[in-house]
Amino acid sequence: MNQTIANMIDHTLLKANATESEIIKLAEEAKENLFASVCVNPTWVKLSAQILADTPEVKVCTVIGFPLGASTPETKAFETRNAIENGATEVDMVINISALKDGQNELVEKDIRAVVEAAKGKALTKVIIESCLLTDEEKVRACELAVKAGADYVKTSTGFSTGGATVEDIRLMRSTVGPEIGVKASGGVRSREDALAMLDAGATRIGASSGVAIINGETSTSSY
Repeated sequence: MNQTIANMIDHTLLKANATESEIIKLAEEAKENLFASVCVNPTWVKLSAQILADTPEVKVCTVIGFPLGASTPETKAFETRNAIENGATEVDMVINISALKDGQNELVEKDIRAVVEAAKGKALTKVIIESCLLTDEEKVRACELAVKAGADYVKTSTGFSTGGATVEDIRLMRSTVGPEIGVKASGGVRSREDALAMLDAGATRIGASSGVAIINGETSTSSY
């Protein structure tokens, strides 16, 4: 079971003051435990890809338009292409949250699609909806637009806003996207019990900086 959980964890380090030695440690832990990926800021993609070059099971994931989602679709598309050139094989993009809340569905879909098309055939696209800032109706609409735009996953949170993943949100997102699209729970998943609850609710990926603690049955104090 530990290995199964490990294979679903994006081992994450996105804090602004992460150092090179911390990124190297993250990647080495991912290799040792065969996590699904490392999830790092774009500046660390090339280094992570170099470290993981001999471990193809562990992907290199990065974030796009992070953490606010307030850059333009064109900027997000460029960021995606650049990340892929540097070795990323998964990209987690933040939607235009303001546009969603203003009911600008076409802009939200365009925003997501820009990243999906930039990544097509080269990297998985996960769409961060920042669920803690949304009503249930907005969460459903965000998920529907992500599916319409061709995303591979929907994801709860950046881990840098007012809240993280909840079991209720995972259930809602899973019921909205159906069985074919991935659902990633991120933000506040700090223990094995947390991870199992998210997986039971319908998550297929866990984003956490506490990956080692989770598979060891410990509880982390990390905020992500």
